[in-house]
Amino acid sequence: MWNEGRGNASAVVERGVRYESPLVGVQDLMQSHQAEASKYFRLSERPFLELVNLRGDLNDAAFVAAVASVLGCKPPAKPDTVALGDGCDVLWLGPDEWLVRSNEARAASLETKLRVAFDGAYAAAVDVGSGYTVLEVGGERVRDVLSRGCPLDLHPRLFTRGQCAQSHFFKASIVLIPTAENTYEIVVRRSFADYFCRILLDAAAPLMS
Repeated sequence: MWNEGRGNASAVVERGVRYESPLVGVQDLMQSHQAEASKYFRLSERPFLELVNLRGDLNDAAFVAAVASVLGCKPPAKPDTVALGDGCDVLWLGPDEWLVRSNEARAASLETKLRVAFDGAYAAAVDVGSGYTVLEVGGERVRDVLSRGCPLDLHPRLFTRGQCAQSHFFKASIVLIPTAENTYEIVVRRSFADYFCRILLDAAAPLMS
């Protein structure tokens, strides 16, 4: 189970195995930022969320029913939208591909539950949680910070809660999800997480006050 009593958000222990956040190398930088975080911009990690890549055919009623039975919602059919399930959300990545994301850190179970529910259907569920992490950014100038390295138009009339988008921030590929006014969550590959945090905080530095 998750070892939540350590007081260290950078590592967990599951079934005797220690897992580290991909941000372990920038913990000092993150702590320094959080000590100085202002109303203009803030960055934090939501570590160890369960992430599952889901593939299937929306025209297959058995696939849709299996997903709904496990997640409490159907996979979204509209591009770049998010469906809310029971303790998770489902992000549209393509016509036959979605990212399932738990709301809280927990022991991996969604992949297994989905595979059992598929019961031979032409579909796939792959746990990708170890290859990514989720960050949360917010503040009055969060869109200004993101716009320094992301080409998307982030105006709230065009990009708001219930949507998601695949893009990049400088050289890091990301999935960007508005979650509230002036708040976004960002899914980033583990291999880019250290770089992403450093360049994001560098971009934010002139706008922090």
